Amino acid sequence: MKFIGKYFKEVVLIGLILSVFGVWIAVYARTPSKSLRVYFLDVGQGDAIFIETPSKKQVLIDGGKNKKILSLLGRYMPFGDRSIDIVIGTHPDLDHVGGLIPVRERYKIGLELDQITARRGQVIDFGDGSKLIILFPNQDVSNWETNDGSVVAKLEYSNSSFLFTGDATIKTENILINLNKGVLDSDVLKAGHHGSRTSTSLDFAESVSPEYAIISAGLNNSYGHPHQEALNILEKVAAKVLSTAELGTIKFQTDGEKLEIK
Repeated sequence: MKFIGKYFKEVVLIGLILSVFGVWIAVYARTPSKSLRVYFLDVGQGDAIFIETPSKKQVLIDGGKNKKILSLLGRYMPFGDRSIDIVIGTHPDLDHVGGLIPVRERYKIGLELDQITARRGQVIDFGDGSKLIILFPNQDVSNWETNDGSVVAKLEYSNSSFLFTGDATIKTENILINLNKGVLDSDVLKAGHHGSRTSTSLDFAESVSPEYAIISAGLNNSYGHPHQEALNILEKVAAKVLSTAELGTIKFQTDGEKLEIK
């Protein structure tokens, strides 16, 4: 008992120091910056994109198929953070929204959008120079094939932009082109449907004219993603193709002018 009493104060003091240190880490991590960060998370054969705006607002677009998303979010979110401002499920396929089930259990979500509630023209202004613009659906897609009805959104921060397409098909791409092809122009394109031949038409790729194209897919997946047809089209528009299957999580950072891969 004397031994325990001798070191009790020291143990308590160390615990308090560690607690304060943890709080300061969380505060520092939430301090506004000039950088927008976009993480194309390696969830295997699926999609999950985590966004942190300059004012530390957080957006999760899709969550892969299982709870792997939790360990990935824990890696890139501030210590002790248990809230996400916006969660978007692009469409109800398991490899996109399966992981959102444990996310809802673990995190408090501010706003949630999906095929039914998202609508073209909605703009989420984060108040720090960045904004998320819903481009599709432009109509009720509740009875559509799920991929055709994927939510398509564009993230803008000054002169840097990202286009997120879920599993949007060529049918969806054509609708977007006819609505306003000019708004599609983006620096980074998340290629539709994991690089499937059913997405990324030449007309669409030319309209987006991306510097980078991201393929979110599992290594040696049974679907053969990405398909060579899609890769050939991306090559024609001079996009640099990056794959989570080969690189793991892909992180972009931008101050609105300079776009970097971290």
